[in-house]
Amino acid sequence: MTTAVMENSIHVDFQNARPEVSARELHAALGIGTLFRQWFPRMCEYGFVEGEDYTKVYQKCYGSRTGQTEVDYRISVDMAKHLCMIQRSPKGMAFRQFFIEIEKAWNTPEKVMARALQIADRQIEELQERCFMLTTQVRDQDLQISEMLPKAEYLDNILHSGSLILTTQIAKDYGMSALRLNTLLADLGVQYRIRDQWVLYARYQGQGYTASRAFEIKRADGTLEVKYQTEWTQKGRRFLYLLLKDNGYIPVVEQQLMEACEGRR
Repeated sequence: MTTAVMENSIHVDFQNARPEVSARELHAALGIGTLFRQWFPRMCEYGFVEGEDYTKVYQKCYGSRTGQTEVDYRISVDMAKHLCMIQRSPKGMAFRQFFIEIEKAWNTPEKVMARALQIADRQIEELQERCFMLTTQVRDQDLQISEMLPKAEYLDNILHSGSLILTTQIAKDYGMSALRLNTLLADLGVQYRIRDQWVLYARYQGQGYTASRAFEIKRADGTLEVKYQTEWTQKGRRFLYLLLKDNGYIPVVEQQLMEACEGRR
């Protein structure tokens, strides 16, 4: 039996880490009379181990139109060589020699080097993919940091100031007038006006957001009149920052920092 005939009767798969053949093809090529489903389990009793010497696979039955499948086994060339020897037949000896030649060719320095280069190429591709993923993660983290930085710096300035602040000063942070800010807070249901003073609605009172300060003004006739104005604590200023941001209003300094971050991308 020539090598060409053997190659036509049984296919050797070189795609995996070792050469493999189909147990069903080997069974047919050796001309074994015992049914495959009886023969193969009996061969495994010689000490072959699933997962090391062979792997169970399912394939469509030849000529099946209904998609029916049958069990096959992908076996190593080394196992195939031993199975051929167990048969003790001229075909078995011929195929055994065929598999020995396959092993020799597989283990030549040139083939070993080629496989090593293939493995190295795969490892390089995996490393490149990992580097790309890490680069993407770092870029995403930088983006998150750049988005959080303006808010952190603005809030840091608020928390490190212990004094009361006028509505006019807060309005300036947002590039608007005190009148516009007071009107906006009224529209948002935060405060309402009593005479000449803005006061918080009940649900916001007692939170430490504001303080009421009295001051005297001299009338034209020389008499003094006491007036009251609402001033914001730093806690109140932070409350306004979060409230206004939820409604689309961002401090000018934060807008500038965000624009600077966008310009660096």
